[in-house]
Amino acid sequence: MDTLQNFIGGQWEEPVGEDVVAVVNPATEEAFAQFRAGGADDVDRAVTVAVAAQPEWAALTVARRVELIHAWADTIEAHADELAELECKEMGKPVGIGRSFIAGAVAGLKAAADQAHTYPFSETVTGPGPEGERTDIVRHPLGVTAVVTPWNFPVVMVLGALGPLLAAGNTVVVKPSERSPVSTVRLLELAASVGLPPGVLNLVLGDGRTGAALTEHEAVQLVHFTGSVGAGRAVGTATGHRLIRSVLELGGKDAVVIDAGVDPVATAQAVAFGAFINTGQICTSMERIYVHERIADEFVEALVAAARTFTIGDGLDPATVLGPLVDARQRDTVRRHVEDAVHKGATVRAGGAVPERPGYFYPATVLTGVDDTMLVMTEETFGPIAPVTVVAGFEEGLTRAAASRYGLAATVYTDDPDHIAAAARLPVGVVWVNQWQGGGPERLYEPARDSGMGATGARAAYDAATRPAAVHITATAPAAGL
Repeated sequence: MDTLQNFIGGQWEEPVGEDVVAVVNPATEEAFAQFRAGGADDVDRAVTVAVAAQPEWAALTVARRVELIHAWADTIEAHADELAELECKEMGKPVGIGRSFIAGAVAGLKAAADQAHTYPFSETVTGPGPEGERTDIVRHPLGVTAVVTPWNFPVVMVLGALGPLLAAGNTVVVKPSERSPVSTVRLLELAASVGLPPGVLNLVLGDGRTGAALTEHEAVQLVHFTGSVGAGRAVGTATGHRLIRSVLELGGKDAVVIDAGVDPVATAQAVAFGAFINTGQICTSMERIYVHERIADEFVEALVAAARTFTIGDGLDPATVLGPLVDARQRDTVRRHVEDAVHKGATVRAGGAVPERPGYFYPATVLTGVDDTMLVMTEETFGPIAPVTVVAGFEEGLTRAAASRYGLAATVYTDDPDHIAAAARLPVGVVWVNQWQGGGPERLYEPARDSGMGATGARAAYDAATRPAAVHITATAPAAGL
């Protein structure tokens, strides 16, 4: 069994904690790696090293920092198959799906780093005033930043956060989820292999206590956190108390609104992908489906047929479409939501029962007859469940889609220009129209409501990673007194 270690200052170190955490393959229920959960001492050492490394890193030219980030990205790309297999073993994602997401994340890392070339780290602004006066706006790196990542996309979420932080001149301490740290450890090994200076990128292993020690450390100047609403509130409280920044991407209960004029079969196939891919373990999974009554019967029939094509199996098998859930606790949540819906009157049209086999599997499930009293419509399920509600019209679908405490993203299928315009009013960070996912490197957004806070993407990510200072300059100094 592999024993994982912290990566601090370019060296691998055994955490000083006493609690041993096992990493379990969710397809087999067998442990294949372990580590000691680090504590405050581990965090303090990592942050101290990052503080010492930051001035030299910031002193490099932007071009040099970007060059090193690109070298790391190229190495990750060359090891994408290996990383996808590690993700599969630690959290169940089928290798083919994992590889495609990692490829997208590598491209995103390069694009985010390249934005440093055009970001205005220094600019001059002018305004009314005496001739010869000007104001220079200089954006300084914050210093040490913390990145706390979730278990469902261990590689993608690390890469998505690091580009602007590193390119802007900050150093970083990463704390991956205790459920899936193995691929992140490998990422740090690859970073060391391309000559990233020691202390620029560090890793501490541990559980929620380790994460709390990191987010509360007095030398950390920004926390980039992705995870649950409850944990995000704790991070926001800690950073707010210290008057430092946090970027929080939390839970989602994303809605899909399907208009009468679309192809019900093609749309059902697209929705099946958005609801079931990665076994529904995506923050932006389609978790609430509102379909126009005129096409509802055809849509549901096609969705049920599509659900039955999502074959369950170990993600290391190329034939597998639907891997396991990450652990027994997550499967229990999914099962509880389905049982609650059935108890309150919903109908299971596909799936809906735990298979009798090893592993934390749950089938692609379609529910109809759901209402807004059910957990599956109000709480984040994070599983392969597609609950369908029939609505009388598009406006009703939009209204019900907006009636949630979450506001991460939403998807709308319509050919009506007026309805497309109306979809933009949904109180969420991202709206996709006639496709799920997508958007170029210039996209920026901010989650709404309980789904988080802090704008991210494109220039917003660099704004968060830097602190602006205004330098007011008058060309002529006062004459010496007599």
